[in-house]
Amino acid sequence: MQVIGASVPGFRRGWVEADGEASVEEVRTSGIGSFMPCLVRSAGSVPSLGDPLLDEYLRFTAARVRPNTLIAQAFDLKVFFAVVKKPPQQVSVTDVLAFIEAQRAPRRGGNVVRLADGEVGLAASTIKRRLATLSALFDYLFLRGFCDRNPVPRSLGARHARCSGTGQGARRGAPLVRTPRKLPRVLSPGEVTALTGALRTDRDRAMVALMLHGGLRRCEVLGLRLSHVHVGDRRVFVTDGKGGHQRLVPVANVFFTALAAYLAVERPKESADDHVFVVLKGPNRGRPLTAAGLDEILTGARGRAGLTHASCHELRHTCFTRLREAGMALEAIQAQAGHASIETTRIYLHLSNDWLAGEYHKAMAILDDWDGEEP
Repeated sequence: MQVIGASVPGFRRGWVEADGEASVEEVRTSGIGSFMPCLVRSAGSVPSLGDPLLDEYLRFTAARVRPNTLIAQAFDLKVFFAVVKKPPQQVSVTDVLAFIEAQRAPRRGGNVVRLADGEVGLAASTIKRRLATLSALFDYLFLRGFCDRNPVPRSLGARHARCSGTGQGARRGAPLVRTPRKLPRVLSPGEVTALTGALRTDRDRAMVALMLHGGLRRCEVLGLRLSHVHVGDRRVFVTDGKGGHQRLVPVANVFFTALAAYLAVERPKESADDHVFVVLKGPNRGRPLTAAGLDEILTGARGRAGLTHASCHELRHTCFTRLREAGMALEAIQAQAGHASIETTRIYLHLSNDWLAGEYHKAMAILDDWDGEEP
């Protein structure tokens, strides 16, 4: 069990009964005073914040999101209520705006800045994610009848329907937090060669090949089972993709070559289960490889290759960028990537160097022909 945060005077532990639940009437009449959430995480159970309404919401959302997303949402809620120090029923729009200001405040006396943009405070994307978590919470509480409105505005400068709790008919205004859309980083061919050359085992080469040539996410690589590998079809079955979606994707031969060598020589015979990628040495030998283990492998290879960047997601971005540059249709890339919306896939149009230049030169050639015509 892991406990994050500590209770302070005013947190009414009487809200939670001995069995961890609270009656609806008790929740409706509680909440006077301030409290500090206490995030409790136990293996195999839903995180708890010590408040019956927040814990009820976390139990509800646990069936809709992946475990890592659930933990992130629980932490976002802990951060918010640790700042406002109010029960959910008392939160107002003013509290939400004050929270945004607090998140933008300099950290550690202003001596810490982000290397990416040199700004202080949290990144706009982090603040926007936390506001999305809050908005979902208060939508749920409104539907349950515990709040008369959602205090998280959709935007500024518009009459947003969420104040009435309907969630309909909103007019678009200025966003609460502007998040610039940045192109993801990809690896050049030379960087790919350096990285793959720095890998030490066939297991590591197979994992990198799945991300670099198949576009799988880190969690999808680590969740792969032996029965999910279709050697004859040269495809792998992703059973638990983002949002719980499944897909069958082709992968280049380089993956199957590395996989065959890994299974024949490196993979321990006494492996705990049928996960493809397991720990090779140490006390955890034979157990499924973790996300931290894969990150450590990439960090070591990146250092040996002399690279400053090469994360799991950058390998995935590199895969789809190269496929688009080779002429693969956006709809096919969407299916390969497991994107719910093709709008997410469109970013690879801008990452592929030749596409924009080609479209521009074609258009300019037409304009030049028009300019050259006689009146």
